Amino acid sequence: MNLILLAAPGAGKGTQAELLCEKFGIPTVSTGAMLRKNIADGTQLGKMAEKYINDGKLVPDDVIIGLVQSRIAEGDCKNGFILDGFPRTIAQAEALSASDVKIDKVLNIEVPDEKIIERLAGRLECKSCGTTYHKEHRPPKVDGKCDRCGGDLRVRDDDKPETVKQRLKTYHTQTKPLVDYYKEKGMLRVVSGQEKIEDTHKAVLSALEK
Repeated sequence: MNLILLAAPGAGKGTQAELLCEKFGIPTVSTGAMLRKNIADGTQLGKMAEKYINDGKLVPDDVIIGLVQSRIAEGDCKNGFILDGFPRTIAQAEALSASDVKIDKVLNIEVPDEKIIERLAGRLECKSCGTTYHKEHRPPKVDGKCDRCGGDLRVRDDDKPETVKQRLKTYHTQTKPLVDYYKEKGMLRVVSGQEKIEDTHKAVLSALEK
């Protein structure tokens, strides 16, 4: 299955992508994770992307499209993949449609803006492997340490309140039109994000069966 996950930042699509990856045995292709790795490695792409991300803006389409196409061409994606964070604009969706990449379904997780701002205030990320946690809803077993690799946890710069508000504004103006785009194509499945991760996951699996 080739799946696209759509949702506002902080709606939980990264967590659901991890769960779907484990269930179906296909990789998650996260543009956010790929960009953050480039930033951490100090690559030219990373330095350019960092300014956009810290300002709560989207990285230019041509950069993201090239990054995704290169990743999808790798061997572990031959039996399917989950796109998390791509496409984010109509231009990206049209570029994906024009390529030889087949998408089976598009899942949109809906969460109110005020709830997202509240959620992101408690989100933590591992500096080493990028695994995400939440102080209340998904706390690590050891305070400040990643369950998977033991790395230190941090609050991402783009999760700070003012940046979150800018990210949501960007989402509503540039990314939300994708919902209508894929609805018209008959590919869209919609799920309301729940307080508990497991409840959202049950709703996700039910939607994908339709």
